[in-house]
Amino acid sequence: MTPDILDRSPKPECSASPGRSSSSIRDGSRAALLIALAIIIGAVGWSGFVLALPVAMLFPALWALSRSRLVAAMVSAGYFLTASRGLPQGVANFYAADLWPGLLLWLPASASFVIVHAALWTGRPGKGQFEAGRATRYLAATIVMVLPPFGITGWAQAITAAGVLFPGWGWWGLAATAAGLAMMTSRYWPAAVLILISFWVWSAASWTAPTLPEGWKGVDLDLGQSLGRDTSLDRQRVLIATVVANAGDNTYVIVLPESVLGFWTPTVERLWREALRGGNLTVIAGAAVLDGSGYDNVLVAISANQSEILYRERMPVPGSMWQPWRAWTGDAGGARAHFFTNPVVVAGGNRIVPLICYEQLVVWPALQSMLHSPDIIVATGNGWWTSGTSIVAIQQASSIAWAKLFGLPLVSAFNR
Repeated sequence: MTPDILDRSPKPECSASPGRSSSSIRDGSRAALLIALAIIIGAVGWSGFVLALPVAMLFPALWALSRSRLVAAMVSAGYFLTASRGLPQGVANFYAADLWPGLLLWLPASASFVIVHAALWTGRPGKGQFEAGRATRYLAATIVMVLPPFGITGWAQAITAAGVLFPGWGWWGLAATAAGLAMMTSRYWPAAVLILISFWVWSAASWTAPTLPEGWKGVDLDLGQSLGRDTSLDRQRVLIATVVANAGDNTYVIVLPESVLGFWTPTVERLWREALRGGNLTVIAGAAVLDGSGYDNVLVAISANQSEILYRERMPVPGSMWQPWRAWTGDAGGARAHFFTNPVVVAGGNRIVPLICYEQLVVWPALQSMLHSPDIIVATGNGWWTSGTSIVAIQQASSIAWAKLFGLPLVSAFNR
């Protein structure tokens, strides 16, 4: 009996062990490769170079090629954490602190992206099995990450590349991009890559910047963190002089960056209206409207004849500006989010899409506005706190992509 046991027992162990080990090594190497590629795709696609946006469309292929939910989660984390890599440094700049506050915001913000994509991941179907389920799941993940509440931190959405691949196609271009993303999750992803590269090369060869609407001009400033914090009349006079210097005979609307006016008060209003008296110039500028429960981050339109609050920001920066927990605890303060209000406003006789700072990083404000047939996109920001990061470049690349997709002129004004 002893020889029989020795003859039978060791062989299965010896024959099975190497196979399991080899398979584990292959799976581990495959997972490491997919995660490394996701990191590269996140870094290149969201580098701030608008023509690089289509690189992000490779992410769904890596997600689909993952062989387990854990690997899909790690691939998603590698992509998203790299794409949003400027956040820790930006928050550190904003709070004049070390990287820890930024890391504490960066990691939880990434969690929603990872959780959604891990939850909706499904294994590769067998040969001959229907693959539409996986494509549907990926598109569902995209929709969830585009719309609030998850869309509040829905950065790095590959659907933004539609403006590079299909400029001027509008909603059809968005649908074509969604179809391309779905195809990237199938076994035919190499063919999808070739098709998308063809559109990419064609677009890049004839690429031009969005047009500037006639009579409009955006003015960038380099006033650092003093913008909006220096509320003195001397600063207002410097800004008025800057507007006058940039106003030409054929300019009737000038756009200034977010927060440029500081708090919007009757004194500031009178000063600007008096300065514009005798001309037909309209100034669109960022300001804050304060009351007892908090404040609104706004754009105001000022001319010699009148002034008005043109737009109230739909999505202020979560954490540093929008702090909903204050209302839950009965505390006042923080910027209000006007999620789905005023998607299009009228200025200078045109219907404009206003996008302030953070709204350029997420998808739903732009798409909501496009439902209302606008004429112009106006993108403003106060990006002094993004020094040393690519955040402003990514904001501008996203605005350019939406303008190109829908064939709209773009006016931008940023402070650094």
